[in-house]
Amino acid sequence: MTPLFVLAAYLLGSISFAILMSKAFSLPDPRTYGSQNPGATNVLRSGRKAAAALTLLGDAAKGTVAVVAVKSIMPGDATLIAAVAIAVFLGHLFPVFLKFKGGKGVATALGILLALNIWLGVGSLLTWLLVALVSRYSSLSALIASIAAPVYAYYLGMPMQMVQVTVVLSLLLIWRHKGNIQNLIAGKESKIGKKKS
Repeated sequence: MTPLFVLAAYLLGSISFAILMSKAFSLPDPRTYGSQNPGATNVLRSGRKAAAALTLLGDAAKGTVAVVAVKSIMPGDATLIAAVAIAVFLGHLFPVFLKFKGGKGVATALGILLALNIWLGVGSLLTWLLVALVSRYSSLSALIASIAAPVYAYYLGMPMQMVQVTVVLSLLLIWRHKGNIQNLIAGKESKIGKKKS
């Protein structure tokens, strides 16, 4: 039973709402412009805010659905909940449907955090929004929010497995943003809402 939950979470995570919404709105494949990342921030560069918003909601929802489902079915199994949370996130990063080349996972991570603990998710989201408002850099906002998430989890008194999940998500997010980190240092990072060239 446990492997089936993990596999189902991975397959759910592999669904790319950036691709689906781009097709629905007759937009170019997000892998062909901007950062070439199939995620909400890059879809926003197309100029279609509705497509970007639906991408954000869809990618976040799959993280929430996976964790809420397993918490409902196996509420006392913290190890399984942690495994499902990581599996759905890895599905987004390395989707089987896109030859294992997926997004950076910010929205999906948010959905996971909200499902693990509402205050953890809200705190991480507010951190992202604050940094984004000041800097206008989505990547910097994601990096700072991901670093803050394990701290929030710890001070919220969450079970150690859940704190460990936030650490894993944080490390994976930082790793997926290594190119953005280089661009930030070089002053070449695109700001939120900048359209494709």
